[in-house]
Amino acid sequence: MATGTSQDNAVLDRIIGERRSQRKFAAAVPAAEQIESIIHAGLHAPYAAAAIGDSTDYFRRFFVVRRDSKAMQALIPLAFAESVAMAKALEQETARNAALRELSAGFAGRLAMIREMGMVPGIGTAPIFIIVAEKKGFPLVEQQSLFAAIENMWLKATALGLGFQVVSITAQMADSEPFCRVLGIEPGKWALMGCAVGYPAGHLSPSIRPAAGEVTTWLA
Repeated sequence: MATGTSQDNAVLDRIIGERRSQRKFAAAVPAAEQIESIIHAGLHAPYAAAAIGDSTDYFRRFFVVRRDSKAMQALIPLAFAESVAMAKALEQETARNAALRELSAGFAGRLAMIREMGMVPGIGTAPIFIIVAEKKGFPLVEQQSLFAAIENMWLKATALGLGFQVVSITAQMADSEPFCRVLGIEPGKWALMGCAVGYPAGHLSPSIRPAAGEVTTWLA
């Protein structure tokens, strides 16, 4: 088995350190080869084999939606409507639950910002929107598997000099019949997660994290 070199480790450490959430994208569209290489990285992510079981159909799918496509124009209002519904449901719940109101203040503010924008950031605000679908199994661990794919894709995008933004509301669209119809999949059969990809519009400040020793306890 090959062992990693110091150069491999240095490159990986640099990419991990540079991985950031990008929310402002330039107009330039990444090349198809770059997007395919990001998807290739997602394909190599681990998955819940025991939950999926034997399958004649591959358990992970990818859908690439360009900003100027008809599919994007169909998905934008669907995702926005879902965010509005989530905001209304949260408002009703927090009206009778003070503890939840305090706990969810940040998320409620995010939903309010989306309502003002009229669209969900990442869906139509970046040149490329990628949806990753994972076939549901038992136990329900699809989101853990999906985020392993997203992390691989995120690191690859960083290595390519591309910006990347997780679009978490995509997960809420898995049971939406019109959303799944655009993708050509059956509602409720697949778990979803999405990400926006494009050239960053600006430089982000370095990621600040504590030293590992400050947050680690070695148990005897």
